[in-house]
Amino acid sequence: RLSCIRNNIWLASCGVLSAGLAVVSSFGLMLYCGVPFVITVANAPFLILGVGVDDMFIIIACWEKSVKEVEKSDTKARLAETYTEAAVSVTITTLTDVLAFFIGTWTAFSSVKSFCLYTGTAFIFCYVYTLTFLGAVLVLNHKREKKNRHWLTFMPVKTDEDKSKSCLYNVCCIGNCSGQSSESEPEHPITTFFERYYGPFITNKWVKLLVVLLYGAYVGGSVYGCTQVKEGIDLRNLANDDSYVVPYYNDDDKYFSEYGPRVMVVVNGSVEYWNESVRVAIQNCLQSLE
Repeated sequence: RLSCIRNNIWLASCGVLSAGLAVVSSFGLMLYCGVPFVITVANAPFLILGVGVDDMFIIIACWEKSVKEVEKSDTKARLAETYTEAAVSVTITTLTDVLAFFIGTWTAFSSVKSFCLYTGTAFIFCYVYTLTFLGAVLVLNHKREKKNRHWLTFMPVKTDEDKSKSCLYNVCCIGNCSGQSSESEPEHPITTFFERYYGPFITNKWVKLLVVLLYGAYVGGSVYGCTQVKEGIDLRNLANDDSYVVPYYNDDDKYFSEYGPRVMVVVNGSVEYWNESVRVAIQNCLQSLE
């Protein structure tokens, strides 16, 4: 927003900080409990950041909508209305994510198990910090706005535009440069689009029938795709396109795939390789296997 009062940079930054706190807390708890830290766990913070920022967007959007339901100056009522709308969505998404990752801990692969433990625990902490830390910051930010304080300096600012000053000065030192009161909040264009145009369009009976048919085709394609999934991995996909590994495996598949996998022979115990008779016995054994 082009307003030094309505600007929510600190609120957005604290939303990212909330996800960071969840990562630090979960990693600290897992390390304290002795869960091995594998290199794949280093990717977990990006997942937590995505979910944390998404939850932040939901809470802020519900906060902006709550002004229509309750008195704008009633902070407690607005926060209660915000959690009424946002907490259900945030809770459901968190539960599904946590359930998915904790199911992943049943795998026999230790690296995947550690990754799922770290990430699932981080989702729980992210949920807790979102509903506590971020909610508190939301209230503090609202109190700052009610007192017409600057978003950066927290000093009281004027809300009336000074015609003798430039627009840049009004943006930085006045509530806004449009002449509107800092308390007014126009309806967002995205909200208008979904309410006036998309909603009536998608609830048309023919459109609903088309959506059902498309969803049926999607489910059918998904079931067919599941039947075509093959277990294993092509090592060529792990290398760069210009790597020597790619032509090596191409030639290996072209010329040697008919011979099957290599057969390994293990000799248990110590072997006296300096003894000629032992070497002859090993050579005879190899010939027999061939």
